[in-house]
Amino acid sequence: MNVTFIGIGAIGLPMAQRISASGHAVTGVDLSSRARGLAHESGLAAVDSFASAPPADVVIAMVATPQQLASLVDGVGAKLSGQTWAIMSTVGPDAVRRQGERLAAAGARVIDAPVTGGTARAKRGELVIFTAGAPRDIDDARPVLDAMGSVRVTGTKLGDGQAIKLVNQHLCSVHIVAAAEALNLARALGLDPSAVLDLVEQGAAGSWMLSDRGPRMLQDADVTVTSAIDIFVKDSDLVDAAAQACGADVPLLRLANARFHAAADAGLGASDDSRVIETWR
Repeated sequence: MNVTFIGIGAIGLPMAQRISASGHAVTGVDLSSRARGLAHESGLAAVDSFASAPPADVVIAMVATPQQLASLVDGVGAKLSGQTWAIMSTVGPDAVRRQGERLAAAGARVIDAPVTGGTARAKRGELVIFTAGAPRDIDDARPVLDAMGSVRVTGTKLGDGQAIKLVNQHLCSVHIVAAAEALNLARALGLDPSAVLDLVEQGAAGSWMLSDRGPRMLQDADVTVTSAIDIFVKDSDLVDAAAQACGADVPLLRLANARFHAAADAGLGASDDSRVIETWR
């Protein structure tokens, strides 16, 4: 298949590389010259606009925010007949429904397919993909989706996948902040946080986020960015807004959300999300 992959950043590039490695012809699209340069270095074609990409059977949208998705759809034109669009960003149910309707009006078939797993699992093709849409549309995109990870069909309506991703991001947000708080507690108790992490992560208190983010929390502030603070500001904001809209009580999420905002306000927005621990120092 011919695939256009829009958004070849920290997680998008390894996703696009997995698709390419499975035999599909992939063109990346990104406004960032650095992102395009990294793509070229890895042997992946990359251009700076959707209009510059060759015709595609499947289009992957992996932009960062609902606003970026809306801007993307503003510029795609009105003739998308024959294309299947997979919106894989975390943008919330409302955004994917609104933009999905606009894409469908232009002739595209649209599926809602946000991912979880981070850059490490993206590189291994082990993402979990919360996929919703018409069964035929999902089937048509399966050869591309399967290259990136495990497809979990969550429903038939656009927004079903995004809703599950919001639950996922609620837990991720709380787990990251809880890990930071616990490691700060260890330090305050006069313990070696690294030794504490090694002892507790394999027990009942362990979690994937503790094992993944914990070691980075104990490194210097210039740790490699795999997911930025600003991403979790955006994601936890989306969870909070959705909870307010449906009347769900999420006090733990709001505490985590406040920590991510505090980190961003302290100038850490572009830093790795593990640096939320610095809000305790």
